[in-house]
Amino acid sequence: MNIDEKISVLEAILFASGEPVDSDRLQEAIEVDKGTLDKLMNLLNDRFKNCGSALYVYLLNNSYQLGTREEYAPYIKKAMETKNNSKLSQAAFEVLTIIAYNQPVTKGFVEHVRGVDSSSVVNSLVEKGLLEEAGRIDVPGRPIAFKTTANFLRCFKMKSLDELPKLPSQNGEMQVSLEELEDN
Repeated sequence: MNIDEKISVLEAILFASGEPVDSDRLQEAIEVDKGTLDKLMNLLNDRFKNCGSALYVYLLNNSYQLGTREEYAPYIKKAMETKNNSKLSQAAFEVLTIIAYNQPVTKGFVEHVRGVDSSSVVNSLVEKGLLEEAGRIDVPGRPIAFKTTANFLRCFKMKSLDELPKLPSQNGEMQVSLEELEDN
């Protein structure tokens, strides 16, 4: 299979899936290594860009997903009359923050940190596809743990949770490493 065929196969897989596809599965499907897969995805994005396509391949953690370019979002929303794109409440941002930085966690943990019942907020975020179940915790009652989703990363324009901003220390000061100072 030549490079153009491999790029087309990747496009077909991502289109057919509609969901993020793990890079290991893609590597296995077209028999390439991680570095080659990354280069092929860049070539696929170049192909989309050069022909004026609205499509784009997003890297989400260790997965790839076919989506649309951000500038087309208003038209898509208008045409699809998306109801899930309502603005998030302060409570929803608080819950997302707690879960993103501590995942996987239970509703009980979130409620302990916030000091208020958070069940409806967590359920709403699951409905919006920003949170998902991450199994059950091995404690009495076996509560469900939650984690963020690939949709969470996409909505907040992150490739991975490593891009979350650093939290301030107990006294409100930010911890900055020497490497971070040198990078800026």
